[in-house]
Amino acid sequence: MTLVLGCLLGAGLLLLASPILWPAGTKARSRGSTVLAGLRGQLAQAGLASVPAGVFVAVVVLGSLAMAGLAQGIFAVSALTVVAGIVGAALPGLVVSWRVRGRRRASRTVWPDVVDHLVSALRSGLALPDSVSSLAASGPVPTRRAFARFEREYRATGNFTYCLDELKRGLADPIADRILETLRMAREVGGSDVTLVLRNLAAWLRQDAAIRSEVEARQSWVVNAARLGVAAPWIVLALLASRPEAAFAYNTPAGIGVIIGGLIVSVIAYRVMIALGRLPAERRWFV
Repeated sequence: MTLVLGCLLGAGLLLLASPILWPAGTKARSRGSTVLAGLRGQLAQAGLASVPAGVFVAVVVLGSLAMAGLAQGIFAVSALTVVAGIVGAALPGLVVSWRVRGRRRASRTVWPDVVDHLVSALRSGLALPDSVSSLAASGPVPTRRAFARFEREYRATGNFTYCLDELKRGLADPIADRILETLRMAREVGGSDVTLVLRNLAAWLRQDAAIRSEVEARQSWVVNAARLGVAAPWIVLALLASRPEAAFAYNTPAGIGVIIGGLIVSVIAYRVMIALGRLPAERRWFV
């Protein structure tokens, strides 16, 4: 009896101390918040900052169910239904990634002009916040909306640091982060070399954009070959599965194994080809 009471007492003390010793919920919440923050960052970089993360997740789920239902109705092959569901779930993420890359490719020619306008405004005698606000009217057209929002917020709050953070969040671009952090340092530290630093940055941005455009043009055939090599076998499989005898064969364990194995090989081969044929994306270091 004494042993049983001692065990119960020890178990009770362990349960009381378990939230402090093993805060599993905190780790799960932090991991979930990190995933949501990354998803919001991707949407912002794709120009979809107004789309909530929950709506995007709902689109992923609905797309997966729609693709799976369509495949089941056409082919009646369980393995193809699973593959179609996976493709439907991955399609919104691929669309967002394509938009991110397209916006970054288009913005490479915009940011040097933004820096040139900033240099002109600073050399004309405008203060740093006024120089940034002037880009709402004189800057490149794709960036005017973000700088107009900065102008309104700065007039309302007068807090340059806060407005700069909001501008970074709205632009969601690694090159914009460099420019805005340079302005932040100039605002906080001061100095007379701001225009020189910005002009050197504009020259480097133009050189980097030219090199990246040339390399991407030469390596585009690798990316296109990877996409064609992945799509071709699945088109053939869809044509074969449209025949009743082929659909019956693919519903057997051996047929399911062939389809799942082909899916794994296709994903690995596509990722390897894309990794070999695409330049590494710039990361946002000043988030």
